[in-house]
Amino acid sequence: MTSELEEYVLRHSETEPEYLYRLWRATNIHTIHGRMASGHLQGRLLKMLVEMIRPKNILEVGTFSGYSAISMAEGLPDDGRLYTFEINDEMEDFTRGWIEGSDVADKIEFIIGDALAEAPKLGITFDMAFIDGDKRNYCECYETVLQIMRPGGFILADNTLWDGHVTDAAYDHDHQTQGIRRFNDLVAQDRRVEKVILPLRDGLTIIRKK
Repeated sequence: MTSELEEYVLRHSETEPEYLYRLWRATNIHTIHGRMASGHLQGRLLKMLVEMIRPKNILEVGTFSGYSAISMAEGLPDDGRLYTFEINDEMEDFTRGWIEGSDVADKIEFIIGDALAEAPKLGITFDMAFIDGDKRNYCECYETVLQIMRPGGFILADNTLWDGHVTDAAYDHDHQTQGIRRFNDLVAQDRRVEKVILPLRDGLTIIRKK
């Protein structure tokens, strides 16, 4: 998508909340991998998907700066809850401040730790999940999440086109690209789910557990 077309899409989509715009700017200024934040278009899509699916409990694997967590929490009902795990404890001070300063802080449980090990211990059956953690572990994460997801629940997996590297032989030996390819192949062949990849931003796969 050209920059002009991207600007056109954003102008004709739901406006990005001012708080999230400030978070996006701060993420890009104060963190090394600022582009990992979901951003305007994906953030508004995540909120809308939550409003469509109407989950009560959401699991997020990979909080980063909190942009996607806040976006999804905006779409939750008053009794809804989002549990978001970030394995990198160096992000805690930055991210916790932005989450706690948001209007939806009461709907978000921000947890520093390994979601694969800790999420099943919560004893919660989730209605929706957003996977955006270490690409090398996407397959393991998917299997863990699927086990604690209700039938009919939705899993969203981010970065599944990986800047086009999934079809580029130059990245055959890149471990993160290999992880995404393994994940895409696994989901494509998995009869337990329905799935579709949206070529939005860096690729977003929507998966429905049968």
